[in-house]
Parts: sequence; C-alpha cells; structure tokens
Amino acid sequence: MDERFNRWLLPPLLALLFLLIVYQYVSPACPGAACPRRPPALAARRGGGPAEGEEEEATADAAEEEEAAAALPRLVAKFPFARGELCRRVRFDMRGRDVIVFLHIQKTGGTTFGRHLVRNIRLEQPCYCRAGQKKCACHRPGGDKDTWLFSRFSTGWSCGLHADWTELTSCVPAAMERRGCTGNRTLR
Repeated sequence: MDERFNRWLLPPLLALLFLLIVYQYVSPACPGAACPRRPPALAARRGGGPAEGEEEEATADAAEEEEAAAALPRLVAKFPFARGELCRRVRFDMRGRDVIVFLHIQKTGGTTFGRHLVRNIRLEQPCYCRAGQKKCACHRPGGDKDTWLFSRFSTGWSCGLHADWTELTSCVPAAMERRGCTGNRTLR
C-alpha cells in the first residue's frame, strides 16, 4: 500500500516544485509596494512616462533619489598611487644581469600568463621548450647558462609552491647562485 501511495504522491509534488521554480523566474522582480519607483527618465525611455497628474510626484521622487544617491559613500582609492609610480619606465637589460622574477598568485590567471612568458613572447632568443615538459630553458642571448626569467615554467618551484613576495625576495638570489647564475641581480 505504501508503494502505491508513493507512486501517486511523487508526480504531483514534483509538478508543484517545478511550478514554484518557474514562477520564481517568470514572476515580476518585486511585486506590490516593495518595488522602488522607477525614475522618470527610465519610464519615458520605456514608453510608460508619467501621466499629467503624476508629473509632480515623479519629480519629487527623482529629487529623493538624487538625495539618496548623494548620501551614499563614494568609492575612495584604497591605495592612491601617484601618476609617476604608475607611468614609471623600467629598463630591463636581457643581455646584462637583470632577472624578471614572476610572482605567481593563485586564481588570477598566473598560470596562463606564466606559460605565455616562456612560450609566446617574441624575443631575440626565445625560450627553448621541449615537447611534453613544463619547464623551458630561458637563456640570455649569446649565453648558455644564465637565465633572464625566474618563474615556475623556467626554473620550477625553486622557492617552494606559491612562494609569496617575502619568500621570493630572500630565496631568489640563493636559488640563482645554486643554478650557477652568479652574475644575475634582482630588481626590487
């Protein structure tokens, strides 16, 4: 008897659940008095401008909305950088001793950008990548041992997995020395 009851009860319950979900998506966004009034410019654009008797009410509502917008806090820059800092030119000498240290930050597209650094940049001497390997050799033009890039795709995780700025600052000079690149220097 229970099986028979469940067989007849389940379809109407599923249909009711389906109708509730459909109603939630099809129904107006905010029914009744819960909706704020639309500004007159929006209403006129949609073809439903205020009636003659409602013009005063519409202008009063617009004034209230402007006051409310003025009362909201404005976005203030958390880190106000000077224009000189943002437009700064940095000279990078690939043939010299300079090294680019790539700081990989998780969930920011860092893996894709790191791959592009070693595979897709047009350089005098591009990085040499073997098929099937993640690491590429990014040697300086005219040199066999020195590298110009310190990243996960050129040197591996030499300073640990997802090393942050402080770890990289203390680790990179020692890691470059271990690799036999003693003439390199890191910029801060």
